[in-house]
Amino acid sequence: MPFIPHTEQEIKDMLETIGVSSIEDLFEEIPANLRAKGLPGVPEGLTEMEISRIMHKRAQQDCGAVCFLGAGAYEHHIPAAVWEITTRGEYYSAYTPYQAEASQGTLQLTYEFQSNMTALTAMDVSNASLYDGATGMAEAVLMAVRGNRKSKSRTILVPRTVHPAYTKTTHTIVEKQNIELVDVDYDPATGTTPLENFKAKAEGDITAIVLQQPNFFGGMEDVDAITDWAHENNIMVIGIANPLTLSVLNPPGKWGTKGVDIATGDGQPLGAPLSSGGPYYGYLCCTNALVRQMPGRIVGRTVDLDGKEGYVLTLQAREQHIRRSKATSNICTNQGLVVTASTIYMAIQGPKGLEHTAAACHANTGKLVARLTEVDGVSQCFEQPYFHETVIKLERPAAEVLDALADDGIIGGFNLAHNYPELGDAILVCATEMRTDEEIEAYGRSLERIMAVELEVAS
Repeated sequence: MPFIPHTEQEIKDMLETIGVSSIEDLFEEIPANLRAKGLPGVPEGLTEMEISRIMHKRAQQDCGAVCFLGAGAYEHHIPAAVWEITTRGEYYSAYTPYQAEASQGTLQLTYEFQSNMTALTAMDVSNASLYDGATGMAEAVLMAVRGNRKSKSRTILVPRTVHPAYTKTTHTIVEKQNIELVDVDYDPATGTTPLENFKAKAEGDITAIVLQQPNFFGGMEDVDAITDWAHENNIMVIGIANPLTLSVLNPPGKWGTKGVDIATGDGQPLGAPLSSGGPYYGYLCCTNALVRQMPGRIVGRTVDLDGKEGYVLTLQAREQHIRRSKATSNICTNQGLVVTASTIYMAIQGPKGLEHTAAACHANTGKLVARLTEVDGVSQCFEQPYFHETVIKLERPAAEVLDALADDGIIGGFNLAHNYPELGDAILVCATEMRTDEEIEAYGRSLERIMAVELEVAS
């Protein structure tokens, strides 16, 4: 919104009204030795025109490139109506419904979002959202530790095929709470985590395991067998899923005989643009047995004394409403605006629209892999089914290849060297429904030229 500064006279009038002579007087209680003495390193203020020029220049850095990058955030087509409605004043300026009875529209939309997420995940309950998928995993781990009363170990088995950023975020949040995350390695031939690898790490008492489907490499884990094994051993199961995939894949609530205990993930694929990294949001669903362990807001539907339908906030064990020591989480808000966009996106797409989008993504990635592996020195890393991203190996440094592709206006994928050095020069590539046959062919031609130059130099 526009920022309109106060005039000198307005400032003088306000100071006179409250009985002080200057703005500095308002801070006289702060000892002089605690006050900042300038802001070293902070540049001088710029004019509105200069700031606008800088921001437009930065925004243009993301324009024009054709994106084959996934790794947790995906470029999907978003119908124009989604953000046209989302940015209407009624939604755009709406804030946290502290007075539920005065926020019926906001609460109804949140209730519909929760209903959509429970339908997609086949779970009993959804909250109003979290900050992102990574904090969703962290909150799910905390829920499992509180909810699994048969376990005292506070030990969580986490496959290395779970998104590494999710694992790092979770470790940061839970490490000081005496919760241990134990890595479970993957099969180097398939890029998935065999049940035997979980069993090998399950010495003694285990509180919960984490499963991601599709996993970070895009591969399909044996979620049914692993979920059943975990429940047979009194181990809770946390399922992480790309919500778009749930229109075509078995949802977490139906993994194995009983389904998972907690389902989470990032809602970005449902109507949120990449937008240089956000904002996105995390979803969190669970069984009825764990509903009182769920952080954040839950909206319920009820009737008033006159029998009229209404919406209310319910089961709010949050630090803003009760003593912090009794709170289930320090999550104090939800991503209301992006959730609004997702709810509208799901309403416009409907079950068939989501299914068609998911199918187009899978088909395009198949075309991409077929084209790229035609190039000399390029091969598929894992011969396993995938959804809309997978790993390819290169016979030259991945970082150099990605830089060369970027020079051609192609964001070629995610370099796995930092998180998975054992894979060598490997990149994670993705093609959503946005990618055309011409763009896939252009990627293939560019990669052929780049690899050929290297081969000539080597010879």
